[in-house]
Amino acid sequence: MSYFVVDVEADAKSPATGSMVCFGVVKVDNDLKTTFYGETAPISDYYNPEALAISGFSRIEHEKFPLPSITMSQLEKWIKDVNVGGRPIFFSDNLAFDWMWIAHYFDYYNIENPFGWSGRRIGDIYCGIKGKTHAPWKHLRKTKHTHNPVDDAMGNAEVILHMRDNMNFNIKLK
Repeated sequence: MSYFVVDVEADAKSPATGSMVCFGVVKVDNDLKTTFYGETAPISDYYNPEALAISGFSRIEHEKFPLPSITMSQLEKWIKDVNVGGRPIFFSDNLAFDWMWIAHYFDYYNIENPFGWSGRRIGDIYCGIKGKTHAPWKHLRKTKHTHNPVDDAMGNAEVILHMRDNMNFNIKLK
């Protein structure tokens, strides 16, 4: 099985009201060079301008993005192409947010979700290793958090490698 870190930028709090703008995925391996970036046109007329601004795109730019069904089909194929044995595992900084968008879009467009129905939150793993319910971990990122979803997923993947190399996080990378 392969591990993937996912980061989503969206224009609202949830897919019930808004749209995913873009997302990045990094396959967790020793060199972190296998990445995917996807953009999705809006699926809702509603959007929160402040939330959209975080992505760095305007509504006009967002409306010109590819149809979500195309982008999500490309993501499904990419994951299947780069995954090595077994079900791929979804990791995220904010699992509740990122997972909800990806799972919703796979479901909405009737595309198989290669991740199945579960994921892992990086911060919870770090807290478990440290034996604390709250432990800061974002300082371990090497790549600056820019709200470019590939950059943000990269920084989070770097934390997973740090935990493996320095904190006895037993993760087997393929």
